[in-house]
Amino acid sequence: MKLFRQLWLVIGILNLITQSACRAQAAATNLWSLRLPNYYADSSPAIAPDGTIYLGTFFGKLLAATPQGNTKWIFQAGREIKSSPAIADDGTIYFGSRDRKFYAVTPLGKLKWAFATGAWIDSSPAIATDGTVYFGSWDGNFYALNPDGSLKWKFPADGIVDSSPAIGQDGTVYFGSHDGNFYALTPDGKLRWKFLTQGQIISSPAIGADGVVYFTSTDGNFYALDTGGSEKWRLHTGGVTKSSPVLDENGNIYLAVNEQNVSIGSDGKERWKWGFPDFIEASPAVTAGGAIYFSAPWRDLIAIGRDGRQQWRLNTDNNVDHGNIIASPVIGDGGTIYVVNTGFLCAINSSNNLPPPAKSSWPMFRANPQHTGRVQMVK
Repeated sequence: MKLFRQLWLVIGILNLITQSACRAQAAATNLWSLRLPNYYADSSPAIAPDGTIYLGTFFGKLLAATPQGNTKWIFQAGREIKSSPAIADDGTIYFGSRDRKFYAVTPLGKLKWAFATGAWIDSSPAIATDGTVYFGSWDGNFYALNPDGSLKWKFPADGIVDSSPAIGQDGTVYFGSHDGNFYALTPDGKLRWKFLTQGQIISSPAIGADGVVYFTSTDGNFYALDTGGSEKWRLHTGGVTKSSPVLDENGNIYLAVNEQNVSIGSDGKERWKWGFPDFIEASPAVTAGGAIYFSAPWRDLIAIGRDGRQQWRLNTDNNVDHGNIIASPVIGDGGTIYVVNTGFLCAINSSNNLPPPAKSSWPMFRANPQHTGRVQMVK
């Protein structure tokens, strides 16, 4: 196994040398690493407008960290947090837990309210412009809560809902279920349409500037549906992982498919792919400069250009030679990247700063640094 990893390292170094000869690259560096309480997390961090970073851990702690890498406070939930937090306009932090509760916490780390469901909540919340909060539960229901924590409505699916929802420009809410259906609901909880796949839907959708919705199913297909629920195209990738798609300014799509990081055109044709010796679970993130940040073995972050060429590769933990970055990276407005390499929250930048997020409809997991799950207005 060690020889296998060394071989991949040599291949990566040769690839980097070859491509560096073709173009000058900014050198990414680790700004700081903050050790997480109880060591483990695969929730994606979210960034508040004041720069505070919020992260859930697998031991039930919601961590608030400063932009300098110091812990501000820790809020304790009842069980594991796999749901990635979302930040409302008033600063409230929303997330779900495996204690079967959905939480609202103030920016000072105080409990605002908690809402009980019938099972685990791994789905990351989406926040509508009117403050309505949407999420799914393992109890098979999809929930809409008012900002005060009261139930607005719930919609019964026919299976577990751990897919995180996405909100379109017209307020339509999209999500998938283990029943194989991809759902579109009106803001008042009525079924607009549903689309049946032949596998569970465990990843989260992304929405294009034209309203096209993209998602994967464990039937091994990547789907593109129009706003009326009709299939525009599908691409058989064979993928079964939970990595969710993101888009650049040109409508190109990026996601991880099993052991590969893949680029797909808006026409549904594969553009390029990078293979690795381990499954990739994290979603990528796209910058305004055209770089796409992917997870790569072993706890590396890799930047690939739109042309499929590597720009740089950074190891986030030199003391560990196994495992991957499971949580999806988030890019702040200033270009700083925040990633979780299982036991640490890491901040990454360069001496001349890295580029900000792409001005696309869905440049990263949950659409934006606050993780609101709302499609971005492209100007």
